[in-house]
Amino acid sequence: MTWPTRVNSQITDAVTQSDVKVVGEAPAMAMGVNFQTMAHSTGILLQNAVASSQQQNALSQAASNQGVMQIYSLDTTAVAGASEKVGQIGTPDNLSSLLTVLNAFKP
Repeated sequence: MTWPTRVNSQITDAVTQSDVKVVGEAPAMAMGVNFQTMAHSTGILLQNAVASSQQQNALSQAASNQGVMQIYSLDTTAVAGASEKVGQIGTPDNLSSLLTVLNAFKP
């Protein structure tokens, strides 16, 4: 030491060595904290993804259930008539009746 002090030289050496140790370990500690933060954020991200998937599955099951309930609540004759209108199944019948009417007007 340059200036003589009243503090024991062993104490000043111990403090100096601990300061050097702290300064030397600071980058590694900072990186460790950074890695822990990234791992925690990734964990939360995956938890949110799982929760979102579970909610989507619950919504799809509810929608399927509502569709099945609507199918079972309809009358079968009404369903047959509606499906004929939607699928235009009755078109050949209409064409054949039109052909019969036109054939009736032939001389």
